[in-house]
Amino acid sequence: MTSLEDLPLRSDLRGSEPYGAPQLPDGIQLNVNENSYGVPESVQKKISREIEHSLSQLHRYPDREFVELRKLLANFLGYGLDENQIWAANGSNEILQQIHQAFGGPGRLALSFGPTYSMYPVIAKGTLTDYLELPREDGFTLSPNYVGEQIRANNPSIVILCSPNNPTGTAIDLDVIEAAYDATEGMLIVDEAYAEFSDSDSAISLLENRPRLVISRTMSKAFAFAGVRLGYMAADAAVIDAMRLVRLPYHLSSLTQAASRAAVMESETMLSNVREISVQRERVAAEFRKLGLDVYPSKSNFLLVSGFKDPRAVFDYLMNQGLIVRKTTIESALRITIGTEPENNKLLELMPSAIASLD
Repeated sequence: MTSLEDLPLRSDLRGSEPYGAPQLPDGIQLNVNENSYGVPESVQKKISREIEHSLSQLHRYPDREFVELRKLLANFLGYGLDENQIWAANGSNEILQQIHQAFGGPGRLALSFGPTYSMYPVIAKGTLTDYLELPREDGFTLSPNYVGEQIRANNPSIVILCSPNNPTGTAIDLDVIEAAYDATEGMLIVDEAYAEFSDSDSAISLLENRPRLVISRTMSKAFAFAGVRLGYMAADAAVIDAMRLVRLPYHLSSLTQAASRAAVMESETMLSNVREISVQRERVAAEFRKLGLDVYPSKSNFLLVSGFKDPRAVFDYLMNQGLIVRKTTIESALRITIGTEPENNKLLELMPSAIASLD
């Protein structure tokens, strides 16, 4: 039987591992930062109606420009945006990939500050873009001076700032984003996948007169829409034109567009659990601290928790009990998604035993 190593694979892909996270469909999944509350039933019905309306036209290609969805997304974001400043794709990962296809490539560098989202180097490699990840400052923070100095020193074509940052939950102040933009002649991407959980100001407020700034969003997290795969971005209209150069034809299916339109029209209902998730986040953080664990401040729907003598053993213990969290590359740390109240209760019930099992 032929193996991967027997194929004429690109040399830079040899030895690579595909991105992925363990799945536990019959257990409590607190490892991929989904919204555990799911899509409200009333919105499910609206989505079904929208999809049903599109079924008679499935023999036709979808709207290549998905104008109606872009109008709805512009209205949802606000800030005076219109559909010409909005783009969407199959998840925010495809948004990031398209930006790299348009502005990265051989001989060009993408720069970020880690630890951060592990797909950034994967996307860079897939588009033949060099990737450099520099360390964050104390407490996983970033300051304007540090970010500006590093960008000027390395002259990247693409800078990616994740805010709130995955896996640390850390938000980035707007003055850091302004400093990053001023320091580069390339594109600046602010990945706001978790923005709805944060009370920090969005980088969208900085878009005016900054044509190389892109703000990436997703409906996979707060919108509880991970299964639909809808990511989107706000940028200057010229950047949207650049996306058209690299997108595959008719890349958003009619069903994706229909479901997403319904969800955005019902955004208030879709986001109704965000406040409860934030309350649960602070409750879980407080209980972890009582156990002697270190919990980093988070503006997202997850917590970075450190102080585990053997985080892999804790992960295995919880997994064996039917609850899955996320291993990280950060020493002594696990990343834990905030679930529903019953899911969080089970997590808090199991954690003392998981810690005790190390002894």
